[in-house]
Parts: sequence; C-alpha cells; structure tokens
Amino acid sequence: STQIGDIAIHLHSAIEPWHVLGEESGSQGTARYVDSSLERIQVSIEGLTDSRYILVCNGQRVPLKSTGKHGEYVAGIRYRAWNPPSALHPTIGVHAPLVLDLVDTWNDRSVGGCTYHVAHPGGLNPESSPINPLEAESRRISRFWEFGHTPVSISNPGYQESAREVVEHTSSESSFSNLPLKETKEYPYTLDLRNTL
Repeated sequence: STQIGDIAIHLHSAIEPWHVLGEESGSQGTARYVDSSLERIQVSIEGLTDSRYILVCNGQRVPLKSTGKHGEYVAGIRYRAWNPPSALHPTIGVHAPLVLDLVDTWNDRSVGGCTYHVAHPGGLNPESSPINPLEAESRRISRFWEFGHTPVSISNPGYQESAREVVEHTSSESSFSNLPLKETKEYPYTLDLRNTL
C-alpha cells in the first residue's frame, strides 16, 4: 500500500490461470510444460476523484471500476512476470517491474506512485519458504517500493541559474491526460499489458 495525500493505493495478488502447453520431448521423455509466466494483481484505490485522477501502469491507462462506495475503485493488471524457456507467447517480453503512477489530469502530471517487483530487485531470491510471518513480510516489503514512479520534470529557474551546466530533460510521455483507455470485451476492467504493443 502507498498513501498519496488522501488517496490510498493497495496491491493484492490475484488468480491467473496458467495454460498447459503442448507436448515437448525432453531428456527423460515427453513432457507437457505449464506457462507460469503470466501473473495478475488487483489494484484497489480509496479516496479517488474519478474526474481528476487516472491510474497508469507502465505507461498504459488502467481501466478502473467503481465498487459503489464513494471514491473506491478496483482494477486488474495482467502482465508477463518472467521469461521461461517454454511459453505460450515467447516473443512478448517481461513487463516487470510494474510502475504505477497516479496522474492528476487537471495539471497533467504524476502526483505519486509506486513500483512493484515480481522478485527481489537485487536478485536475492530465496529457494525456501519463509520460516515465519516476519520473514514473509520482509520479502514482500523488499519487492514493493513507494518510489520509482514517473514524475514529470519540474522547471525551477532558481536552481537552473546556479547550475554549471543546464541539460534539458523531456518527459517520455507527451501528455498523461491523452492516454487512451484500451478496453477488452473479455476482461473489461483488467489491463492486459500483453496487448499494449
């Protein structure tokens, strides 16, 4: 979870069915691999003003759905977590880490966000289960950062005058408020990052 002013963003694991692939011959006979590279998370937001803010994940607008409670919205994000040797879509790259931005469309800038890593960002992935809840919590905390979102560069004339060299930076997004909402008929409230190519 992360808190941005009055708005809270919560991430939860969600169920993603894995496909069984066709038969492949291996060193010990025929095998049927499972494509475990797809994962899904649920994003819930509290305190959101829908006419002002949108949620963006890796540069794509997330289709938020109201829960009926004032200011509360949910959505799903489906993404490629890792690249196994046998997969259903071998040409689609890995989408991790997921960078979530809360965008103020009135001012056309990101006001905050978070970064979610599928595995430990330093490569310290344990091979055993956690021995107690504290170890499990520390593993989750190491994968979730309350920073790393996409801030829009702000020009500060006082700072630039004192700098020895001024380098002009441009944002990779021309305008946050013009991001299209790509809906699918199968899952209308899930952003499928595989379809954003």
